[in-house]
Amino acid sequence: MALMGIQLVVSLLAASIMQRMAPHCSFARWLLCNGSLFRFKHPSEGELCALAGKQMPKQNRRDRRQNGENKPLTVPKDIDLHLEKAPVNVMDALVLRFFLEYQWLVDFAVYAMGVFLFTECYYSVVDASKEVNIGAIWCVLTVLFGLKALHTLMSHYFRSEEGGERSVCLAFGFLSLLVAMLVLVVREDYLEFGLEPGFSSLFDNLETFAKQQGYADWSIPVTKLTVKLGLAAVCAYIGSLLAFPGLRLAQTHLDAVQMNSDRPLVQILLHMSFLSPVVMLVLWVKPIARDFLANAPMGKTSVTLVSSAAFDSMRLWIIVALCALRLGLTRYHLQAYLNLAQKWVEQMKKEAGRIAAIDIQRKVTRVFCYLTVVTLQYLVPILLILFSTLALKVLGNFSWGFDVEETPGVTPALVLPTAAPVLSGGLDEDEEGMEDMEEDIQATVARLSETFAALRSVLTPLFLRGLFAFLTWWVAACQVISSLFGIYFHQYLMQN
Repeated sequence: MALMGIQLVVSLLAASIMQRMAPHCSFARWLLCNGSLFRFKHPSEGELCALAGKQMPKQNRRDRRQNGENKPLTVPKDIDLHLEKAPVNVMDALVLRFFLEYQWLVDFAVYAMGVFLFTECYYSVVDASKEVNIGAIWCVLTVLFGLKALHTLMSHYFRSEEGGERSVCLAFGFLSLLVAMLVLVVREDYLEFGLEPGFSSLFDNLETFAKQQGYADWSIPVTKLTVKLGLAAVCAYIGSLLAFPGLRLAQTHLDAVQMNSDRPLVQILLHMSFLSPVVMLVLWVKPIARDFLANAPMGKTSVTLVSSAAFDSMRLWIIVALCALRLGLTRYHLQAYLNLAQKWVEQMKKEAGRIAAIDIQRKVTRVFCYLTVVTLQYLVPILLILFSTLALKVLGNFSWGFDVEETPGVTPALVLPTAAPVLSGGLDEDEEGMEDMEEDIQATVARLSETFAALRSVLTPLFLRGLFAFLTWWVAACQVISSLFGIYFHQYLMQN
């Protein structure tokens, strides 16, 4: 199996370029600071005093010593306050919370997509079936780093003193555990993930691999039920991670639709983007998707509209297109979030009483400070679905074409390669040193070859197909659950 091929060279080159170009050219920084997003500046105390019709209070040192601490400046809530707009620039973005995490993750996803596209072109030109697909590794790493970013945000909620966010995450985690356990007992005739044949393939190959290593009496210490319970626990963890991203998506969707009330085409695209996870869920419901297209009723007869292999390719294309649609509407959602500052001011004007000037400034500033958090909450679920789909295509031996019949089966355990012995002869010290170095290199390559051969013999395309299909479906399901609850919360509970 070729390890030091062109794929590894391109992968190392992409990693080097990402590290060197990040301070100078960053797609994540351009996404926020290209001049299309506008934030609202908080008013100064002088501006608030002028709107309230009074002068700015001035105290000397003697007054401060007599009165102790300064009393907070208060103004009427119904003042005619209009916030000033300003485009988001680089200097503003550098002080945002979690900006470095956001920039690194988005840039890594961009370079991962570039490596994936290169490997797809490479595999279409060269027969590299025995090589390790570096693009799939980048896709899996992007999924793992996306989950790590969401875990960092959730840990911030757990460290807060209020505790309300912690309760929401735990509630969604237990709800996700219940839903996952219900989904995992559904037969493959209804939800065609391919987990059952994938687990059978995994267990059979593990036993074969163990016997090949000399453990003839070794048997699998766990059952499918234990694996499913572990998978349900992972699903509960993912559900808790996606709780607040779904709630935030519902809020920005409602505000973005209202913000573009005079642009019906944008509203249609926003609704399509919001409902796209529902479409992804339906694509794995076999009676509605595959069976309907394979046996479409046409009068008294049935017609095959799409073959089985073509349906698999069509499903991949649909998911990628929906993810591209959601990525294209990022600016509308982010601007809808930034408009919360002005929305809060308009709501304040309808209330009676007085409010401290520092509270107005904090409310307006806090909206902008959490811009990168909201951006991560919007982008990471999309990246999870997109890159798990790309990993599903590669590791599950799918094709982008509609005329290729793919039937991946159980790959038998491979005979592990061994390093060829090197004959020793009458050599001088320099030649012996070079020979030792070559032996070390050969031994390292042989060990890596054995590792990848063992992984490919155990983790077959049949198992990986079921695993990543279920992961893609589950992330979309968590988005549907949390976003629909967010719609109900913001549309009805908040108004009442």
